[in-house]
Amino acid sequence: MSTLAERAAAAAGRSETTDPTAVTPAPEYTPAPLTAPGIPEPGPNGPEQVPVWVAWSRVMGEVRGIDKGDWYGKPGERGSYQFRGVDSALNSFGPACRLHGVLVLPVHVETAYRDVKTSGGKPSRECTATVTYRIFGPTGDSIEVQSAGESMDSADKGTAKALSTALRSLLFLGGLVPTNDVDPDASNVERGEAPPRTAVSYRDEILEQNTSRQRLAQINYEIKQAGLFNASVVNEVGDDEQLGAFLYRIGQERIAGGAA
Repeated sequence: MSTLAERAAAAAGRSETTDPTAVTPAPEYTPAPLTAPGIPEPGPNGPEQVPVWVAWSRVMGEVRGIDKGDWYGKPGERGSYQFRGVDSALNSFGPACRLHGVLVLPVHVETAYRDVKTSGGKPSRECTATVTYRIFGPTGDSIEVQSAGESMDSADKGTAKALSTALRSLLFLGGLVPTNDVDPDASNVERGEAPPRTAVSYRDEILEQNTSRQRLAQINYEIKQAGLFNASVVNEVGDDEQLGAFLYRIGQERIAGGAA
């Protein structure tokens, strides 16, 4: 007996011979070969001892522009495009920072996650990262700046992508590097609706040892908004427990145990 899909295909005048689980491969990322930006190394006496804002302005003077050298997909193919990756930014800013005795170090990271779907319906995970950077000058004084990055990934690379995006944004925006990119308002990306979280999925996330106290506080807000605070779940010992009470108990145990 033919399947419903096969009967529907026959009615539409086509054959249902393709594998329904087959996935069209995504375009490949083609990194551009990095070339030396032509910025000299520091002399034997090191960088000039100037305040951090002077040193950073000199870094900006060294990096006047960065070409789009990386390709997503192959040139000329549908869906392919050029972009400036984080490696291109580091390739230019790294030598400039060394020349003028500047360090750019992340000192605090805040992340948030949520389950989403792409416009094609594929389950994915969104990561938003807010990173505080401290920029040190050659004399040891510093300034702090923040940058944010966002990513979607179906595997385990979402955090790394978001952090890379935050660093690239810091270097381009903080360095006032012209990009000649299309204005953000000139394009629109459609995102599918995220599937609703279940009480069980929240329970599992709460039980994960690497779920931070900051994330637990965010879960508390989410389950209240979703009407799941009083939902019954089976806890770690097999008893029924309300999700909100379960969250509070696990949070208190993490605090007592000294978890971050």
